[in-house]
Formats: sequence, C-alpha cells, structure tokens
Amino acid sequence: MPSERIGLMIRADSGTGILHQLTGVIARHTGDITTVEIIESRLAESQVYFEVDLPGESARLRDELASLAIVRDVQIVNSLQKIYGKRIIIMGGGAQVGQVAIGAISEADRHNIRGERISVDTIPLVGEQPLADAVRAVARLPRARVLVLAGALMGGEIEKAVREVRDRGLLVISLNMAGSVPEAANLVVTDPVQAGVMAVMATADTAKFNIERLKRRVF
Repeated sequence: MPSERIGLMIRADSGTGILHQLTGVIARHTGDITTVEIIESRLAESQVYFEVDLPGESARLRDELASLAIVRDVQIVNSLQKIYGKRIIIMGGGAQVGQVAIGAISEADRHNIRGERISVDTIPLVGEQPLADAVRAVARLPRARVLVLAGALMGGEIEKAVREVRDRGLLVISLNMAGSVPEAANLVVTDPVQAGVMAVMATADTAKFNIERLKRRVF
C-alpha cells in the first residue's frame, strides 16, 4: 500500500517520556516520522507536530493516539510540505535581500499558480560570524532547497559555511559581490532580481531550468 504523508497536531501533557509514548503509537502503525517539532511547551501542556509517511488509515492512528491518557487532542492536518512546499532562503544586506525577494516571489507566484508550492524566507543580517552561523543553520531547516546570499562583501567564515552546506546538498546562489563567497557558490548572478528568479527556477518541478546543464556559472 503506498504511503501518504500526513500532519498530526497533538496537544498533550508536558513531562518526561511524552514523545516516547507518542512515537511508540506511530511506530505500531508503521508510520515513518519525517518531521517532529515541539510547537509550544508549557508547564501543563505541550503541542507537538509530526509529519508521518503512513501506509495505513490515518483515522485509526488518530484514534489510538487520542486514547492515550497523556493526550488531550489530536488533529490530522495537511503537511507543511503540501501547504508551503520547498523553501528558498535569502539572507544578507537588507536592500539586496529585498531585491532578490522581488524576483523570487514574483517567479514563485507564477509556478504556484500552476500547482507548485514554493515559499520564500528572508533575513537581513550583517557581520561575518552571524552570517556564517545562519548559513550553517539553513542545512537544518526543513524543506530548504536553495540559499541566496545577497550582499556587497562576504568571505572568510561565510565561505567555509557555504562549502559545508553545499556538501550537504544545498544549492547556493550568490550575488556577484566582493569577497570569496562567489567562488564557493554554485551560481553567481549579478542582478539581484534575476538571482531570485533563477533560485525559483532551479527548485521548481514545473520549470525546465537545470543548473547542471549551464555552460557557465557567472551571469
């Protein structure tokens, strides 16, 4: 039986062993947990979100979870992959980030109308270490597919971070800026709006653009 990815939003008691009990039920239904996040944890209650690839009936899993003494409510919801889809992360200087976002959002809208799901996240940042930390953290973000570095000068520790996340399969696009980051990126684009457009084209299933087939990497 093919698996279906579902989202589970669970309100449960707080305390030691709560996740163990919840995941035990999911395992008994042969559910493969792809995402787990504690949305909120208070003294008396926690909200836990799971995404699960489930081969069986979701209603049976929901009912068994709801029967646990620690559980207060269980809702089956659409997965974040289905709602928000693949993520493009844009970081760097505020003005450049804004211009890249214009291109990315405009292009994502065109593909989302055709059935894609692509979302755009932005964070203006300054400083070598904060940017390097943020680059490394992108590899831990769920559904992140492309990182666009938008600024005037980036190098040093940021370049090292770019090479690390590229080794983990993340596509990195850099504006054509001073510093060594452009040398480490998959693709270098001079125009920030075009950089945003190309980021979406590179990740969209509804686009025919393939970065591996480009004969040059600087535009």
